[in-house]
Amino acid sequence: MQDNREKKMLRKFIVPVWVVAAGAGAAAQAQDALEVGANIGNVPWEFQDESGEFVGFEVELANAVASQLGREVEIVNIPFNGLFSAVQSGRIDMAMSSITITDERLQSVSFAQPYYDSDQSLTVGAEGPASLDEMKDKVVGVDTGSTGDMWATEHAEDYGFADIRRYEGLQPAMLDLTAGRIDGYISDIPALQYYVKDKPALEVVQRIETGEKYSFMFAKDAELATEVNEILSGLKEDGTLAELHEKWFGAAPEAGTSTVTVLDMPSAQ
Repeated sequence: MQDNREKKMLRKFIVPVWVVAAGAGAAAQAQDALEVGANIGNVPWEFQDESGEFVGFEVELANAVASQLGREVEIVNIPFNGLFSAVQSGRIDMAMSSITITDERLQSVSFAQPYYDSDQSLTVGAEGPASLDEMKDKVVGVDTGSTGDMWATEHAEDYGFADIRRYEGLQPAMLDLTAGRIDGYISDIPALQYYVKDKPALEVVQRIETGEKYSFMFAKDAELATEVNEILSGLKEDGTLAELHEKWFGAAPEAGTSTVTVLDMPSAQ
């Protein structure tokens, strides 16, 4: 059961989706909505445009999946670290927010096949450190519970970080980075490259190779995970995922990446 504070954190929004199977009435659709948890503000995956509409690579991909299921999408805005308990408890059907598939996570949740390959990165402000080697005695920011958080925690002694400051989303971290309250920010490279492209005061100075792959997350062994896995295979084969990649990243996906390659559904080792 949710406590009152948790209920206040969850704000529900209806996202328009593509036309679904003929004959499905609006009332029936509303009763069978696909509830998708997301950390809104995670550009370019899921965020609000100037009109307040939810947009992004994963928003459009979730819509495409819902269309194949004959359902509409209802997005529930949840801080990243809360997505895991939300799928496990059944409060939502699936989660998205550039979530990395890891062996540790596969012990308690399920993932569909990956649809994006990524790494971590170090982003700094004007005249900031030029690399991780210059982060000794510096304060690094991360998103709470993210793989960036895990990486920074694991390597804190290697690079001599003075402190790791944790944030709920990209925007507050970028405000502190711009203001000089942190010296660097470690997070997924595609999100940061997208964010800083029109912000000359910020720069992605180093790629941190981690070999991460993103996908939708579900409750452990959920039947929906298998259904979505099959849908993703079709969306790769018909070019839908490649089109979304080109739209949001300005280039076609490279051959052999998980965006265009049909892969097995991940399983715990």
